[in-house]
Amino acid sequence: MIQQRQGGARGVRTTDPRRCPTPSAGEEELPSPPASGAVMIASGRPLVSPARASRTFDEVIRQLQDLIRRQKVKIGDRLPSERALAEQFQVSRNMVREALRMLEITGMIELRTGRYGGAFVCTGRPEIVTRSLADMMHLAAFSLADLTEARLWLSTTVVRVVSQRATETDLDRLGANVDAAVAYAAAADWPHVAQVNMQFHDMLAELTGNPVLKIIHDSVMGVIREISLALGPIRSDATVRHRVKILEHLRRRDADAAAAEMAANLASVHDFWLREIGDRPVGEITGAVSTALRRDA
Repeated sequence: MIQQRQGGARGVRTTDPRRCPTPSAGEEELPSPPASGAVMIASGRPLVSPARASRTFDEVIRQLQDLIRRQKVKIGDRLPSERALAEQFQVSRNMVREALRMLEITGMIELRTGRYGGAFVCTGRPEIVTRSLADMMHLAAFSLADLTEARLWLSTTVVRVVSQRATETDLDRLGANVDAAVAYAAAADWPHVAQVNMQFHDMLAELTGNPVLKIIHDSVMGVIREISLALGPIRSDATVRHRVKILEHLRRRDADAAAAEMAANLASVHDFWLREIGDRPVGEITGAVSTALRRDA
């Protein structure tokens, strides 16, 4: 747990490192930096230096990012005011304001308004990283084969980890998901089959307990979902039958068998997609979905 900062240091630290602070009504408002200039740390040294004339905006962002990455300001701290930062960087307040907005977009800070407002340092938001990786997959020249191959490697790793780490309660949750898929398949409700199958992958990634692995997984699966939407659900219970076997292997803690079953399942899905559309660029496939959605809106 992070301790409350002692007097003399600027900023408010929340006791929960996962959240930005919300000062209580009775809490003393932070003093503004001296009008004369430098934003100082406890040692008396400025936090930042004047921005260089070349690519000034980028330099402002870089220095603020470095402050956070090197933990000169911590999660929960409030950054100095726009005025103080502008004086220290020797740039306009508008430039500082735009730089702070860029940092908010990346999830490094949260901007708050009001009496206790300001720019607060936050933990990174995983969904922003996930979206950025997914956007890269759309824009780069990745083929469908590149994506499905990476998905196979990733998913077999995930299922191996889950076979070691999942509790019986976790496996019961997976079992409920598989039971739902079986029921939907029996009713030939293929859209719902596809939906719960995607949820199965999401649950596996969560059960690894590794947040980095989950971010990468979510990025890949986000694009896989869009491709599935573009092509429509597979009208077969083959994937459901694979799911039943994977769960059986997980309950026996047989990582090799679970990984082999997962690989067989994903290889069959990959082959189906290649037969349907060929090995086209991912962005071309998902772009067709976006165009169709805009047309139907």
